[in-house]
Amino acid sequence: MAWVESIQKAINFIEKHLLDDLTMEQIAKVTNSSVFHFQRTFAILTDMSIADYIRRRRLTLAAQELVNTDNKIIDLSYKYGYDTPEAFTKAFRKQHGVTPSDARKKLGNLQSYNRLVIQVSLRGAEPMKYKIVEKESFQVVGVKRTYNCKTGENLNGIPLFWDEVNTNGTDDLLSQLNNGKIEGVLGVCVVEEEQKDSGLMDYWIASAHEGDVPENLLALEIPPSKWVIFEVHGPMPHAMQDTWKQIYSEWFPSNPYVPAGTPELEVYSNGNPNNEDYYSEIWIPIK
Repeated sequence: MAWVESIQKAINFIEKHLLDDLTMEQIAKVTNSSVFHFQRTFAILTDMSIADYIRRRRLTLAAQELVNTDNKIIDLSYKYGYDTPEAFTKAFRKQHGVTPSDARKKLGNLQSYNRLVIQVSLRGAEPMKYKIVEKESFQVVGVKRTYNCKTGENLNGIPLFWDEVNTNGTDDLLSQLNNGKIEGVLGVCVVEEEQKDSGLMDYWIASAHEGDVPENLLALEIPPSKWVIFEVHGPMPHAMQDTWKQIYSEWFPSNPYVPAGTPELEVYSNGNPNNEDYYSEIWIPIK
């Protein structure tokens, strides 16, 4: 459970330095992990990016100070990390639904985001079906996009990417090309060595394919790995999101394995992803 404890240490570090000019590299260093791994784990457990957490906490404290003191709005703007009162007002209104001036007059309700405490359940109330297998390397072909995890761009961008692929026929093409070692269309999360401290990640929508790379598609070699494969049952995207959260909050803390840091897979089978009995899988390389 050490990695969960390290995330809590990072949260404590953020809270201690909430008004400082924090960098993701400083925060990730507390966890002894890369920027990407820390950001990904944090987002899975909390459904928000680190940048969102810091912004929400700062604006929560700003609202409290606004209501309880006579400090000038312009001074609060700079104190809580905004270059101009206009930028502060825009962010404040987006979170709280009222302007700083109206909040000071106690017009409307404020929205508070409290300090996070990571709580891990080891009870396993919901059974998880998984298996551990070893596979040689294999090729996938598909399309990819690069996302910035520091800003949480991946959280919104990847669902839009899937919508595009499902609409323009790429999903059907990948299904036809699927003749490799894994059946189904894949979502592949890849972090290259040079991306680990930048917060960038590549996300592929692909399929396992043996043979030449078709025109207009890219190829990626998945290295030989020991995989833990989790069954996912239920409609998308909630079933997949819930399983990811269960993996990180229950399975990893109660097992001796850690993610290997090589490409991770979401495997989507044929069928209607909106059905209650829809089946998919999560493949995580472990060591």
